[in-house]
Amino acid sequence: MRNIKPFLREIWATSKPLTLASIGLRLVRAFLPIATLYVGKLIIDEAIRLIGLDVGNALGEAWRSGALDHLLALLALEFGLAIASDLLGRLTSYVDTLLSERFTNATSVRLMEHAATLDLEDFEDADLQDKLDRARRQTMGRMGLMGQLFGQAQDAITVVSFAIGLLAYAPWLMVLLAVALIPAFVGESHFNALNYSLNFQWTPERRQLEYLRQVGASVETAKEVKIFNLNRFFIERFRTLSQKFYEANAKLAGKRAFWGVLLAALGTLGYYVAYAYIAWRTVRGDFSIGDLTFLAGSFRRLRQLLESLLIGFSQVAGQALYLDDLYSFFEIEPEIRSIPDALAVPDQIRSGFVFDNVGFRYEGADRWALRGLSFELHAGEVLALVGENGAGKTTLVKLLARLYDPDEGRILLDGRDLKDYDLDDLRANTGVIFQDFVRYHLTAAENIGVGLIEAMGDRARVELAARKGMADEVVAALPKGYDQIIGRRFKEGVDLSGGQWQKIAIARAYMRDAQVMILDEPTAALDARSEFEVFERFKELSDGKTAVLISHRFSSVRMADRILVLADGKVESSGTHEQLMAQGGRYAELFELQAAGYR
Repeated sequence: MRNIKPFLREIWATSKPLTLASIGLRLVRAFLPIATLYVGKLIIDEAIRLIGLDVGNALGEAWRSGALDHLLALLALEFGLAIASDLLGRLTSYVDTLLSERFTNATSVRLMEHAATLDLEDFEDADLQDKLDRARRQTMGRMGLMGQLFGQAQDAITVVSFAIGLLAYAPWLMVLLAVALIPAFVGESHFNALNYSLNFQWTPERRQLEYLRQVGASVETAKEVKIFNLNRFFIERFRTLSQKFYEANAKLAGKRAFWGVLLAALGTLGYYVAYAYIAWRTVRGDFSIGDLTFLAGSFRRLRQLLESLLIGFSQVAGQALYLDDLYSFFEIEPEIRSIPDALAVPDQIRSGFVFDNVGFRYEGADRWALRGLSFELHAGEVLALVGENGAGKTTLVKLLARLYDPDEGRILLDGRDLKDYDLDDLRANTGVIFQDFVRYHLTAAENIGVGLIEAMGDRARVELAARKGMADEVVAALPKGYDQIIGRRFKEGVDLSGGQWQKIAIARAYMRDAQVMILDEPTAALDARSEFEVFERFKELSDGKTAVLISHRFSSVRMADRILVLADGKVESSGTHEQLMAQGGRYAELFELQAAGYR
């Protein structure tokens, strides 16, 4: 229940007027049941009184004499209470819907904002992916908890009002009622805890099920699924996994149903014992017929309310357990952040970067991705990184952009540790194109503009970036030009080829006037001519900038000022293309292997 207080605090922060309206409406509704039942008692007593006066045979005379006025007034009052109950119920539902929508949106925004602060390494961790998946579910699924909490408070007030009436007649009935209902409450609480535990343990499998749903029926995978006839494979795996989850849920649901019926029977037994007692007191003359109706109705309603309250309380506790999924995600703190009084990146980088005995190992990996890595990246230099897969090239540029921090050693910029600089300023001065760039299902202008979000609306800057990245011709061929949605996710979208997408991504990097440019396999989907043109343009535009280039095509890296050959996470050799060819080492071997394919 420790999660209830912060949950209510967040609801209050979402909209104070709507929260107050929901509480106020429920407060009024809480007293309507007892008022309606008591008016019903008065109507019955009044009807019996009129029967005793034998007014039924002279209805006209009774009407004219005013003998029916009190009965009619009571009937009108009960009618008014019924209308008010329905109206207040609809108003409450309306207010709750508005508040729920606003809370869901606010929580989703908070989730995205917090996710944006986390480290890249966090997102590569399977445990965090499970937490994120559970947290994402809670942004959509917890507003039922708000309605239940407020409903519990409303029912509690109604219970007090009914209890006062019962206590005035027969106090021991309350004790009987409580004893009868407590076992059902304990049982419900126990099974709520088991249900949460089951769902928590099955989070990885649920993520697998969601993945199988997506990969088995999505536009991104449709071609391979058809070509390789994978539909049966994915369906069978989904069926097997979902059946196991179903069986685990069914077993728990069966136990819950069995014990629920057994324990609920105790509450029913308590009600009928009390009902028999009230009937006996009425026959004895202690209670009127109206009292009998009021007491029987009160006890029945009170039993229902108490049962609902106790079971609802256990359900609230069970749902509040799920809030742990949301709050535990919010408690994750990034390790990579700006220190207090962080330095601004120099307006002009003077000496450049120094990797001093840098080591980095991915979480849970036995092998070091980089270790003992030392080299300099001079200001204004175009540096190419080559090496076989797994040599550490992409890891190196992620360290340079401070997406990771080294586990060993340090990285210096103009003689100061990279950690001394403001993180946002450092990334604002870095333009990166990764080989696994994102294809945003937005307009062409927005796809380029995300490279510098503050200037997304600056069409002249977007068009200039497109020309630099050679994406202007791609955009010109689109039906709506820069305003064309690209990608097939939405109805009006137009899909692009891999090479066209790549040019859009390259233009994205040119949106910012960054001092450091990083190109990680940026031309993998381009043909040889397009790749040559891109690198020629890059060489031209990177004049005076510090640039790092990764490519497996050795014809491209020849234009770099210097080439680093990486092997086993460290620098094996360094030099120009001519120098490295003269040395006859790994670079020359790989170059000759690649060149042989073109002969």
